[in-house]
Amino acid sequence: MKQSRADGFLEFATGRTGHLFRSAVLLTSGDVHLAEDLVQETLRRMYVVWGGRRRIDNPAAYAQTVLIREFLTHRRRRSSSEHPLAELPDTPQRQAVSPEVRISLLQALGELAPKDRAVVVLRYWEDRSVEETAAAMSVSTAAVRTRSTRALAKLRAALGADLADLVAP
Repeated sequence: MKQSRADGFLEFATGRTGHLFRSAVLLTSGDVHLAEDLVQETLRRMYVVWGGRRRIDNPAAYAQTVLIREFLTHRRRRSSSEHPLAELPDTPQRQAVSPEVRISLLQALGELAPKDRAVVVLRYWEDRSVEETAAAMSVSTAAVRTRSTRALAKLRAALGADLADLVAP
């Protein structure tokens, strides 16, 4: 049974990959590398449901739907805004922080209560909004704001003189 599942999927994928790729190239405005990634992820998702309990009546249409959803999901991801450079820059984009300051920052974060640390990481490291942080932590937006203020005050007090080293001139 597994062999026939794989054979059926391989036949479908071989016949449909070209069409999916062309659609993906159009969706990505000509970015063939991203188009290849989208098609690969689409086929991976198709294989997971292929031959399962739920029968797909129109696999071609289903694959197209999966491709569109993959593209839209990709556009929402933070990594979708990354663009490779042809050459690496000669100088760092940002001033490097000394290892001592990094250690101080990690120690100061470790001294925070777990929920305060989670708020700091979500709000300022992952750059999430107050609403997104509240939803992720299952708390109110007021709780996020309060914890944010409290945690930043504790970090400022713990870091003291090291705080000036963290701020780029």
